[in-house]
Amino acid sequence: MRLFLATALLLPLATMPMPAAADLLTWSVLTARPKPTPDATIAYGTDQMQKVDVWLPKGKTGGKGPLPVVVMVHGGCWTTSIADRSLMNWVADDLRKAGVAVWNIDYRGVDRSGGGYPGTFQDAAKAADQLTVNAKTFNLDTRRVVAIGHSAGGHLALWLAARPRIAKTSALYSAHPLRIDHVISLGGLPDLEATAANPENGCGTEVVTQLVGTSTPQHPDIYADTSVPRLLPLGVKQDLINGREDRIIPFVMATDYVAKATAAGDTATLHTIPATGHVELIAPETPAWAEAKCLILTDLGMTK
Repeated sequence: MRLFLATALLLPLATMPMPAAADLLTWSVLTARPKPTPDATIAYGTDQMQKVDVWLPKGKTGGKGPLPVVVMVHGGCWTTSIADRSLMNWVADDLRKAGVAVWNIDYRGVDRSGGGYPGTFQDAAKAADQLTVNAKTFNLDTRRVVAIGHSAGGHLALWLAARPRIAKTSALYSAHPLRIDHVISLGGLPDLEATAANPENGCGTEVVTQLVGTSTPQHPDIYADTSVPRLLPLGVKQDLINGREDRIIPFVMATDYVAKATAAGDTATLHTIPATGHVELIAPETPAWAEAKCLILTDLGMTK
C-alpha cells in the first residue's frame, strides 16, 4: 500500500479511481510548479535530513516586533524517499507572503539510518525545539506557536503538542519541549494503532511497525509514547482539515480521532472540504488551504 502513495507522488491522481464529478489536483501538477525557496536553512544534526528551512516575511529578520511563527511538518508516510520538507514550499511561501514566519522541519524517515524509533521522533522534537534556540536570531515570536502538518506530518505535528504528556521513562521524553498552542492536521494519521489496522490507508500498515519498532522489555508498549490518542488530552486546540474525496487517507481516520480527542476533553474540530483530495491540502490556491490559512491567521491575531 505504501507503493500507492509513492506512485501517487509521481503519477497523476486522475489515473486512479475517483468520483466522476471531482476534478482533483494531482501531485505532478503541484510539483511541476516553480518552487519558491526559503530564506535560511539551519542544521540540527549531521544527517542531510536533519535540517530546518526558515521562511521570513519579506526576507527580513528585523522589524517592529517578533514575527508570528508556524512550525510546519511534511508528510510522506514517515519515509524520506517519498517526500521531504520541500513538498511544503508552496504553502510555506504563501504564509511568508501573509506575514507569517515558517519553521519547516525535516527528519530522518524510517528508510534512513537512525530513522524509526526513536530517531524519527527525536529528530522532529529536536527540530521543533531549535525554534526556541534560534528565535532571537530570526526575530521569531515563540509566545504562541501554531503547528501544522500534512499526512504523516499531521501525526507528527499533533505528537509535538503531546510531548509534555510523555512519561519520563520514555526515550522520547524531554524536560522542556517547545510549547505548541494550536495544531492543524491536514489529512493526518494521528492514530498509529488505527493506521496499522487499516489496509486502506495509502501508507500501508507495515510502515507503522518500521516507525514504532517492536515491543522490548525497555519499550513494552510501542504506542504509549508514539500514537497521539494514547497521549490525550493534549490540552491544546486541534483542527483537522480533510478532503472528502481523499483516496490516500481514509476519512474515518479524522472522524475517529476527533471523537477520541473530544471524549478526552480536548477541543478538536473536523473541517470537511468537499471535492478535495490529498494534494489540495498543501496547494495555496485551494479552499482547503484557505481554511487552514484562515485558522492560522485568526489564531495568531492577524485578521482584521
